Amino acid sequence: MTVHTGRWSLEDRLEQGLRELPFEVPPGTASITVELSYDGGVIDLGCHGPDGFRGWSGGARLQYTVGAEWATPGYLPGELEPGTWHVWLRLHRIPPDGVPYEVTVTTSGSSPQRPDESLPPRPERPPTRDLPAPDGMRWLAGDLHSHTVHSDGTLTVHELACLAASRGLDYLAVTDHNTVSHHPELPAAGGHAGILLLPGQEVTTDLGHANVFGDTGWVDFRRPSADWAAFADARGGLMSINHPLSGDCAWRLPLPADHRPRFAEIWHSSWWDRRWGAPLAWADVWRPGGVVPLGGSDFHDPAQEKSLGEPVTWVLTEGDDVLGGLAAGRTSVSAGVGAPVLLRVGDELIALGADGTVLVRPDGRRTAVRGDRVLAPAGHPGTHRLETHENEVIALCG
Repeated sequence: MTVHTGRWSLEDRLEQGLRELPFEVPPGTASITVELSYDGGVIDLGCHGPDGFRGWSGGARLQYTVGAEWATPGYLPGELEPGTWHVWLRLHRIPPDGVPYEVTVTTSGSSPQRPDESLPPRPERPPTRDLPAPDGMRWLAGDLHSHTVHSDGTLTVHELACLAASRGLDYLAVTDHNTVSHHPELPAAGGHAGILLLPGQEVTTDLGHANVFGDTGWVDFRRPSADWAAFADARGGLMSINHPLSGDCAWRLPLPADHRPRFAEIWHSSWWDRRWGAPLAWADVWRPGGVVPLGGSDFHDPAQEKSLGEPVTWVLTEGDDVLGGLAAGRTSVSAGVGAPVLLRVGDELIALGADGTVLVRPDGRRTAVRGDRVLAPAGHPGTHRLETHENEVIALCG
């Protein structure tokens, strides 16, 4: 057993926000259990072994176990290599009078058993909305930001997949914080629920969050944010800036202009008053050449006010290649699966279910929409949008 005790000060956090507490794993160890206790503030929790990353649970847990066959959600099961391991503590919130803490690490020669998980019933899907698309392509409805028990969500991967399918989504990006432990569960859960689950991770720091989509492997959140984008690009993934103007999760990390990703979660569940134009203004300043607008609910818990699939990000795909459709910038964002939508198909814009709204072009020109299916030339590249007569955004397209 290894025990670390002490008191973290505000100065400790300012000097080095992520602390690594060492412990030894002798040969023959089958599992480790880490327990954290502290009084006041917020301390995040993670784990690193001699061969690399072994898990992260942030502030969602005070205890985790890692074994050869099973690990606490958020952590990676597998053989425990002998040598020096580290408990990660991120000093997320440390008040002026400090935070006393204790970390206890216990090693064991026995491996924990995988808990039995009963599968939720396969959901019934609502009718699919048929949107106009070029031959051989189709629009898929999805949500690009969601969480499970592998970080700070309350649903298992299977439960989340079934909920998404029941809400009429075709795909869902599962983006747990600073971990990829959920990725191995995605194919089976998606197959059971009848939905495509896109592997993702929300790279999470005190100064900004970004989603990385694709089977890229773990992104090291300790590195500069420019490295996250380069890592994703080198492994066939995509990086998007998350909720850039959302409270203390707003994006405040420096990124050179030539390293700024094209993708941004312009429509996030925190954009509750869409007459507020700041997210659109941010996008114009962030990347003058234009961003690919994305939407995400940031769903965690059915008891929260956030609803899965609100907003919906429509992606024009060939087959099930959501990542390819995103990379090509073929996106549209609407308030929900059945809400008014603005699509870009070739050189045309198509507004559906939007009679009485206003089409706003990238150069600021405005045109009244009259009719439930209205076609207009796309004109300039960039983000187009539909607004109500009160300037409330109801749809976006790239």
